[in-house]
Amino acid sequence: MATLLYRLGRFSYRRRGRVTAVWVVLLVLFGVGAATLSGPTEEALSIPGTESSRAMDVIAEKMGTGAGDNASANVVFTGSDLTGASQRAAIAGALAELRELPDVAAVAEPVVSADRQTAYATVAYGVSPVDLPDDARDALLDAGRSAESAGIAVEFSGTAAQEGGEAPVGEVLGVVVAALVLVLTFGSLVAAGLPLLTALIGVGLGMLGIQVATGFFDLSATTSTLALMLGLAVGIDYALFILSRYRHELREGRSGEDAAGRAIGTAGSAVVFAGLTVVIALAALSVVGISFLTSMGLAAAATVAIAVLISLTLLPALLGFAGTKVLPRREARKQPRAPLGARWAKAVVRHRVGVVLAATGILVLTAVPALDLRLALPDDGSAPTTTTQRKAYDQLSEGFGAGFNGPLLVLVQAAPGQADATATEAATLLTALDDVVAVTPPTVNPAGDTALMTVIPGGGPNDESTKKLVEAIRDLPAPLAVTGATAVGIDVSDKLTDALAPYLAVVVGLAFLLLMLVFRSIAVPLKATLGFLLSIAATFGATVAVFQWGWLASVLGVDTTAPIVSIMPIFLVGILFGLAMDYEVFLVTRAREEFVHGADPDDAVISGVSHGARVVSAAAVIMISVFAGFILSPEPIIKSLGFALAFGVAVDAFVVRMTIVPAVLSLLGRSAWWLPDWLDRLLPDIDVEGTSLTKPDVSPVAVRVG
Repeated sequence: MATLLYRLGRFSYRRRGRVTAVWVVLLVLFGVGAATLSGPTEEALSIPGTESSRAMDVIAEKMGTGAGDNASANVVFTGSDLTGASQRAAIAGALAELRELPDVAAVAEPVVSADRQTAYATVAYGVSPVDLPDDARDALLDAGRSAESAGIAVEFSGTAAQEGGEAPVGEVLGVVVAALVLVLTFGSLVAAGLPLLTALIGVGLGMLGIQVATGFFDLSATTSTLALMLGLAVGIDYALFILSRYRHELREGRSGEDAAGRAIGTAGSAVVFAGLTVVIALAALSVVGISFLTSMGLAAAATVAIAVLISLTLLPALLGFAGTKVLPRREARKQPRAPLGARWAKAVVRHRVGVVLAATGILVLTAVPALDLRLALPDDGSAPTTTTQRKAYDQLSEGFGAGFNGPLLVLVQAAPGQADATATEAATLLTALDDVVAVTPPTVNPAGDTALMTVIPGGGPNDESTKKLVEAIRDLPAPLAVTGATAVGIDVSDKLTDALAPYLAVVVGLAFLLLMLVFRSIAVPLKATLGFLLSIAATFGATVAVFQWGWLASVLGVDTTAPIVSIMPIFLVGILFGLAMDYEVFLVTRAREEFVHGADPDDAVISGVSHGARVVSAAAVIMISVFAGFILSPEPIIKSLGFALAFGVAVDAFVVRMTIVPAVLSLLGRSAWWLPDWLDRLLPDIDVEGTSLTKPDVSPVAVRVG
């Protein structure tokens, strides 16, 4: 493989104009395809096959409530006494203005709480949330707040009241920091710009490809999220690794073309297998049987594959244009290596037993809070306390009870004409359950075979008591099905929780096999996968401690503790696994290369860390900066995701890969690279170390390119 990639690198360098033109044409074609072929995405997060999802399908078919997908809003009024004449007049006037708004289909009469201090009215629109015009939210707020003239406070919740996205200040700051890190790492603006450029091109192609796919497949609105984050991360990492090796080869006195070939033949081999490991892990999301995760995983896998191809072809082509400009101006042809990485590696090797025990112990302790991990879908109760959605949520909870924000829809099916009687019997059973505050009279369809009731629980949507109530209703000896936003959230969270363990097993198993092929060792892939499990457990623990328990909440600007959003664990596993395997391959490949070429095991470890520490540190700091930018977001969901990703990258890169890994390799010595003879003969020799490039027949003269 090294020889093949060497030739590819030299070809791309020599034919740089043609190679660059091919990628430009592809980018244009993908852009045209996205503009002409893209279709809508699905906003709702659901899992076909769950009871709540099946019940929603029945309701749409039997009750004709497809309008439930349209935008809606609750307008919440609060005051000392809303039944006074002036207050009633002000509320009536506000509702009249709401009825005159464009796209508003109906406005219900207000419902007043028992203490007469809270009231709400539901505004139903005739279009979906994505079809609402940009000024619809402002018009809604202006009309509702006309009641404030009577001393009434007015807040809003629902899909029509959701705010648009804010300027991504934190994310932009993260990219700026990333650029500064690249400049400091390479000492050259050209070298700093290449990884960002190639990564952005790869992500652009991936995003455009997903847009094209929406015209042919039903894809979730979240499909591109994992592809965007991971595509940017690995795109920068792969380019960093190859560019660093190219600069090393230039310092050794090689020509630009030969340096590009050798960089692709050695570092490029590691990139191929790092990328292949990530692609397999992402594609493995399809085994859990959840459609939106399957599409998310395949989209991200395709984006990572594009990043690999760009690193192997477009990057050496751009290096052909840049030439020696990737080196600092005042740098001599040869330069002594910075000693920090070597000093760190020697210290770790010298104190290897203590390092392993201390680092592992810290990570295990950090992981302990993960035992209390609770998952849920976000609602207005997890919104920032300053938003109108959160204020409306709290006011409705205070006026009508916590369960008002998490009603359960109970579907009753019976023989034609029997639904009313069956529903009445079911209502008696429901009322007798613990934590049931109220059961509304049944609404029966014209055929009389389907009825729908609303159950108001005593707890909020994410309370454990509400989850137990859903389970109790499903255990009743009656033809009932529970659905609604609260039940859907519970089912999605349970399904995602159940999928996490088998997904981890598939990822770890496939990664072990592939890394065994790369490193021709049993201990190295075992160490790599166990290290990843330590990283992910510590990350879950830290996230639970901050966002569920409230530790350091004030420091990070977290004003509300809540369960972790259901989709986050899958995101963390996918993204952190991709980066962890990058760092593992980048560091250990060079150590194995030195060992295969005759170095002592400890010397090989020290050399591997010395060569890779600067690149891995730069890559990790870049990712930490980008992800930490999300912590500045006012949205708790985005804030928690940014914290988890930044913390996970820091732990895996600096504690696991650059501390525990070299210490364990030193403890194992030569046995770290042991492979049974029968397995050694069975596995193909893929030559990631580039041993074949040292042979006489692989040279700028012997290899015919183009």
